[in-house]
Amino acid sequence: MVRLGHVLIVDDDPLNRALLEKNLQHDGHRTTTVEDGFAALAALRSDRADVVLLDIVMPGLDGIEVLERLKADPELRHIPVIMISGVDDAESIVRCIEIGADDFLPKPFDPVILRARIGAGLNRKRLHDLEQDRVRSVFTRFLPEPIAAEMLARSDGEPSIRAVRLWATVMFVDLRGFTTFAETQPVEQVIGVLGRYQGMMGDAVLDHGGTLVDYLGDGMMAVFGAPIESVDHADRAVAAARDMAGDRLAEFNGWLRADGIAEGFGMGIGLNSGRVMSGMLGSDRRFDYAVIGDTVNTAARIEQLTKQTGHSILLADQTRTNMGGPTDSLTFVSEFEVRGKQSRIKLWTADPPKEPAG
Repeated sequence: MVRLGHVLIVDDDPLNRALLEKNLQHDGHRTTTVEDGFAALAALRSDRADVVLLDIVMPGLDGIEVLERLKADPELRHIPVIMISGVDDAESIVRCIEIGADDFLPKPFDPVILRARIGAGLNRKRLHDLEQDRVRSVFTRFLPEPIAAEMLARSDGEPSIRAVRLWATVMFVDLRGFTTFAETQPVEQVIGVLGRYQGMMGDAVLDHGGTLVDYLGDGMMAVFGAPIESVDHADRAVAAARDMAGDRLAEFNGWLRADGIAEGFGMGIGLNSGRVMSGMLGSDRRFDYAVIGDTVNTAARIEQLTKQTGHSILLADQTRTNMGGPTDSLTFVSEFEVRGKQSRIKLWTADPPKEPAG
């Protein structure tokens, strides 16, 4: 089966362009033809080709210069490039292969060789696209789509997030009363309830631009402002916490009551802002995104204090001072001793309105 695609033909000779176009269209490919290097770069940015047929010898911007620019461009470097060359131009061919050309097509053209070269180029493009889809699926498991796309570009298509130290807001979440419920219900129902809860709360994190770090049984860990730094990480985290403990929890509990599963659960959310270390941990066979540091440990301990205070949301004073938006809706709770901290820390609450009884 012949794989079809979009081929960009770059050649200053109108007869060569016409011959290549005729052969490729006869095989069912879509073609675009241009006569110089500048037009080739413009064409690739307006209508991305699957394979490029690029003549080496052209006036102005020649094929080697065009190839260098393509391979230096993160958005274009993965497009297979087949250089068009005379059989006596071995030195230029070697130079192009060193730069990153995938193949070459000798002049005069043999339709059988042309078909084979284009087929191989399209296969390389397909394999690259499949790998990109796999990497994107890895990133979008825990990153919002826009951040996943940026990480894909930054990592040059590899499923990796480089280690960085940055300023962020860490969130820990716990579902209150779930352990007792789980001990008395069929396992299928327990897993179904937990899956729905994790899906709803995970969506809240992603919808507010956060990153899902881990599911911790009936809890969750997230971070805002990592792996890509942002100035509004604290505002996003507080907004997500209010959404989760407010509308999303009300919807979740409403579903539980409507289906006669349970009367509903409470939530505890702890937020803390500061320096964190962010990156991928693990091996080639298994890896995870991780956020570590004292900021993380403190956020986990603040979440535990929601049980003691009765508030569904507690945030450190450091998070409040990092907010760029209004903070007048926050209420000061008290100063608390937190394990691992030498001095007491001020905690605030951002509790949403109480869920109506029913």
